[in-house]
Amino acid sequence: MDLYEHEAKQLFGEHDVPLAQRQLAGTPEQAALSATRLGPRVVVKAQVKTGGRGKAGGVKVAEGPEDAAAKAEQILGMDIKGHTVHRVLVEEASDIAEEYYFSLLLDRANRTFLSICSAEGGMDIEEVARTRPDAVVRTPVDPAQGLDRHTAWRICEQAGLPSDTHPRISTVLMRLWQVACEEDALLVEVNPLARTTDGHIIALDGKVTLDDNAAFRHPERTPFHDNGDADPLEVRAKEKGLNYVKLDGEVGIIGNGAGLVMSTLDVVAYAGEARGGVKPANFLDIGGGASAEVMADGLEIILGDPAVRSVFVNVFGGITACDAVANGIVQALELLEQRGDDVSKPLVVRLDGNNAELGRQILEERAHPAVRRVDTMDGAAAQAAELAAAK
Repeated sequence: MDLYEHEAKQLFGEHDVPLAQRQLAGTPEQAALSATRLGPRVVVKAQVKTGGRGKAGGVKVAEGPEDAAAKAEQILGMDIKGHTVHRVLVEEASDIAEEYYFSLLLDRANRTFLSICSAEGGMDIEEVARTRPDAVVRTPVDPAQGLDRHTAWRICEQAGLPSDTHPRISTVLMRLWQVACEEDALLVEVNPLARTTDGHIIALDGKVTLDDNAAFRHPERTPFHDNGDADPLEVRAKEKGLNYVKLDGEVGIIGNGAGLVMSTLDVVAYAGEARGGVKPANFLDIGGGASAEVMADGLEIILGDPAVRSVFVNVFGGITACDAVANGIVQALELLEQRGDDVSKPLVVRLDGNNAELGRQILEERAHPAVRRVDTMDGAAAQAAELAAAK
């Protein structure tokens, strides 16, 4: 779960990471009131879950309450990389002497955390990393040992941060490690981590991604869940307990098992290249229990996507045999028809594994006009792509 900047800074504050004073505003009037409280000069920042706000015009300095209201009015309602701005963070302006970059991210491949630090933070950090990779220092952090004072100090030295800042910055880095560790974060990023003209170290921005799999350990973070920017189909699927991700394509995908679904996406994408560039429309793993209700919920979500032109149901019978899956498909179609849902989009079904022949027989006997049965994965993908391309 990605957090808004103001949410990330709430976590930072709870772990004593130094911050500028700030207030959240949803209207120009609220922004003006916040500016009155925070001081004569403030920064008005768009709250969206994407980067590049500054270059897009979503971060503006304001002189006084009236200017803060005007800047907020300009920013509210903006579209930044497909994200609409509904709120702004009004923050007291800081006199910046230098900007640094620091982040911690989970390195799954190496089963550790990775610290990334640079003495050249700010809006152009991506360009710095691309053109001068030696200016960006990457340091593995052992989860068992953590980011202690010695490691933090070494990161400061290797990144070329000014020596007089090492004591203060190393303390901040250790506190950011606490955020990553204690909050079960996949990413903690500060850009810029600023040194002010009076020598203070302040996190002027914050980006945090929390691990959804650890959400049960953090019920106090439930208010962070915000479906405002989520795809409506993904929200509905989550409400039904489905493992669904919306993609930009035309062939709906249903499979049992994440590995099989991922393989199905690849096969459909390959088949679609020869058929006008047809692509998968989603990832949907129904798991081992392909009951009629689960199958109906999955089909309801996929058929409700106006971009979907055909559906590929790819199932390998294991613990749940193919005859149970076939009955689930038949009953699911009946349930959807009873609800009045449109089930006219073609469904290409491939069954393999335990009781595959019996499952195929069930589909043949039901002979639903929307269902096309294909025995091979490649053949089914080709037919699903062809049907989507023909629409």
